[in-house]
Amino acid sequence: MNERVKQGNVDLVFIGDSITQGWEGRGKNVWAKFYGDRNAVNLGIGGDRTQHVIWRLDNGNLEGISPKVAVIMIGTNNSGSNSPEQIAEGVTAIVRQLQQKTPDTEILLLGTFPRGADPSDKKRQVNEKSNEIVAKLAADDNVHYLDIGEKFLSDDGKLSKEIMPDLLHLSEQGYTIWAESIEPTVKKLMAK
Repeated sequence: MNERVKQGNVDLVFIGDSITQGWEGRGKNVWAKFYGDRNAVNLGIGGDRTQHVIWRLDNGNLEGISPKVAVIMIGTNNSGSNSPEQIAEGVTAIVRQLQQKTPDTEILLLGTFPRGADPSDKKRQVNEKSNEIVAKLAADDNVHYLDIGEKFLSDDGKLSKEIMPDLLHLSEQGYTIWAESIEPTVKKLMAK
C-alpha cells in the first residue's frame, strides 16, 4: 500500500484495521464499484489498534499525498484491553495527525462498528461508549462524524451472520451496506 501512496494521485484513503483491509477480500467487488475510479487507497491493516495507526501516520503512511477525503474506522481491536476514554484518545490523536499532515483533507470519522451477537456484548459496549466521545470531534470544520452501526443490526440490536459471519468482520453484503451508507457523504466531501 505504501507503494501505491508513493505513486501519488490519491483522492480518497480508508484508514483502519482488518475490517477496512477486508475491502481487498470480501469487499473487493464493492470497492471496485464504489471506489475503483476514485483514486482510492486502502490503508487498513489487520490487527491494527489505534496506536498502530498513529505510528504509521508518523512514519510515512501519507507521505507525499494530500487526499481530498480520509475515511477512518478504527478502535475495535482496542476494546478488549482499553477503556472507551483511551480508545477515544487514540482516535482523536489520529484525527489530529491527519489535520496536521494533510490540512486540506476532509475527514469522515466513522463510529466503530458493532460487534458480538447482541447489545450485551462487552466489547460492543466499549465501542459504543468510545463512539459517544469521538462524535464530538465533528465540531471541527473538516471532521464529519457518521455512525452507521445500526445499518448492520436487526431491530432488536442483533448482528446477523449474513452481514458479519464471525460477528466482527463483514461479508460482501456488509461491505455493500458500508459503501451505500457513506456514499452520500463521500460524494459531497469529494466535491469540496
